[in-house]
Amino acid sequence: MPAGSVCGRSARPTETGGWVVKPLTGRRCLVLDDEFLIALDIQQALEQAGAAEVVCCGNAAEALAAARAGRFDLAVLDLRLGHGGGTSLPVAEALAAAGTPFVFLTGLRGDSAEARVFRDAPVVEKPYDARALLAAIGQATGGTTA
Repeated sequence: MPAGSVCGRSARPTETGGWVVKPLTGRRCLVLDDEFLIALDIQQALEQAGAAEVVCCGNAAEALAAARAGRFDLAVLDLRLGHGGGTSLPVAEALAAAGTPFVFLTGLRGDSAEARVFRDAPVVEKPYDARALLAAIGQATGGTTA
């Protein structure tokens, strides 16, 4: 196995001699969240996991335009968009039609009826941590995030 890869995933050595796996190396990601700081937090988590590009959108119209303009490897979608109303479901439909895996984020406790329409899309409840988000991304992509 070449240096800098662990089980086919890009990695880098740590100061303690271990390896940090970057499961999203080279991936292009879409983030839809109407809360700017949450979108930045998600962007940072994806970039730390190796994402090559993260496109953040604050509403469904922006996300739809981005999804139509280019191909994404995965997406993280806030289910309910509070400031403009509505949901991310139209974006989820477009991504599903393109074969792009995605994860829903929600501030609601429990499974929502909207999210159940997309049975293969994991739902992560807010507040979340980066490990839970990356685990859900791994589930959505069938473990093919690298």
